Amino acid sequence: MIRLARVGARKQPHYRVVVIEKDRARNGRSVEVVGTYNPRTTPASLELKRDRIDYWVGNGAQLSDRVGKLFTAPVPAVAATPVPAPVAEPVVETVAEPADEVAPAV
Repeated sequence: MIRLARVGARKQPHYRVVVIEKDRARNGRSVEVVGTYNPRTTPASLELKRDRIDYWVGNGAQLSDRVGKLFTAPVPAVAATPVPAPVAEPVVETVAEPADEVAPAV
């Protein structure tokens, strides 16, 4: 079975998505950790090893209700901030102009 195992401090839940035998406890020994889920971030962060989940489902593992909803949810596109191209500013070189010599006053 592929389900969530809670980790994290009290009142600060953070979950691991684990492959585990159905009869084991919620936080019992898992076969493999296939992702993480943090509902406290905005938006909630979800990292899944989709190829490993597909492998286990192909071998007969079932998704829990919650993991099934998370797995089928669309992957949010990361908002890529466009990086402005560097603008080449003209280099202004200052050239010392020859000073006009003034005849000394006598």
